[in-house]
Order: sequence, then C-alpha cells, then structure tokens
Amino acid sequence: MKFVSFNVNGIRAVLQKGFDETFSRLDADVFLAEETKFTEGKDPFPFWKDGYEAFRTSSKERKGYSGVAVFSKHKPLSVHYGLKDGKYDNEGRVITLEFPDFYYVGAYVPNSGEGLKRLDFRTEYEKDLLDYLTELDVKKPVIYTGDLNVAHEEIDIKNPDSNHMSAGFTDQERSMFTNLLSHGFTDTFRALHPNDVTYSWWSYRFHAREKNIGWRIDYFVVSNRLMPKVKDSKILTDITGSDHCPIELDLAD
Repeated sequence: MKFVSFNVNGIRAVLQKGFDETFSRLDADVFLAEETKFTEGKDPFPFWKDGYEAFRTSSKERKGYSGVAVFSKHKPLSVHYGLKDGKYDNEGRVITLEFPDFYYVGAYVPNSGEGLKRLDFRTEYEKDLLDYLTELDVKKPVIYTGDLNVAHEEIDIKNPDSNHMSAGFTDQERSMFTNLLSHGFTDTFRALHPNDVTYSWWSYRFHAREKNIGWRIDYFVVSNRLMPKVKDSKILTDITGSDHCPIELDLAD
C-alpha cells in the first residue's frame, strides 16, 4: 500500500497550483491533507471522491484554521475524529481510520506558537496522543502520520543552534517525540535513512526553499512490529505548491 501525507497550507490555495494533478499522479491508497483551512459548507473536495472514501474535519471555533482530510481507496472498518472522546476535534486536528490490519492516524499537531504561548497546550496534546496511540497499539499496529510540528534531532533542521528553543525545536517537544518512540514506535524515514539530510518544510521568507534552509517536521511513525513491512519512507522534495512537500510511505501488502 502507498500512503501520502501533505500539509497543503490551505486547500484552495494549493488547488490553484496544480494540486489536482499532484493528487492524481501520486495515486496513493490513503492520502492525508493537513492544514486544509476548510470551512464547513464551502466544499472544495467533491472532485476527488471518484474511487476514494473521503473524511474530513475542520476547526469548529475558528474559520479557515487547521483542518485535516483523508482520502482512502479502501473503505475503513470505522472512523474516529479527534483523540480519545473526540478531544481536539474542536480544532480539526486528527482523523483515525481503522483497517483490518492496522489503525491509520492522520494529524496536524498544534504548533507551540510565537513566544511558545501554546507550549503547555502542545504538551497536553502530546500526553493525550501517547495515551491514545498506545491504547490503539494494544489492539493492532498503528500508522501515525502528518505534520507533527517537531524537528526531532539536529540533523532534521538546517540551523539547530540558532533555532534552539524555537517552536518545533524546544527541548520539551523533542523529548516528547523521543518518549513516543520509546513506547514501541519508529520514525520510518530516519530508521531507513539514518544519515540523510532532507527537509519537508521551508519558510516562505528569504528564499529558504531555494537555499534548502528547512526543517523535517512531517513524519510517518509506525508501530515497531510494522517495520518489517515498510519498503520505503520518502520525502518528495520535487513537489511544490505549499511551504511543505509531501511525504510517502510504501508498505508491503
């Protein structure tokens, strides 16, 4: 199976940059779009529905903010929005699809924000996420993907020294990701490409993408016992249209 995750930074904006062609060309079995900035009642999605089951959630409190959508060629056994008891679905953060052999959790993780004003909120999210994923993992393996808003190691960011304690590269966020991995999960890209310096996000400022001044903050994380089925984990830097690029996971059937 082929999985793709792409923070589109506004679905309407990326549609004006050839996203429909990108979506078709990637031909994923399951496609996650994050930061859709989708507002209920103004649906930009219908033309993808041929051949795909479509699931989406958006912020209920702030229009044009956050939001995730999942498109699957395979009908899931069940669908769940948010984390346990639907927590964080008010911000349109998480969608879980249950398949016969695994759970697929697509997420747009909260950013700690300017001045780390949401770091406490982010910390609470990470604790709830860990509880949620470990509970799922008891039942069947998990694929967890999306814009996780953390550069885990210094290799994952162009300028680690000057960005230390910036949102996405705080000691707290990095240690929380380490803690997640210690509970039976693997960062697939880093496991398969331990020395590869490749980024998935670049600021729109200062020609950062052209200069490759970026961060790796988009991930496919899987239960350890799924790793033998992982054929490859890729960062598709040649695909434009957003300040992120898509990432891909190839899983043996």
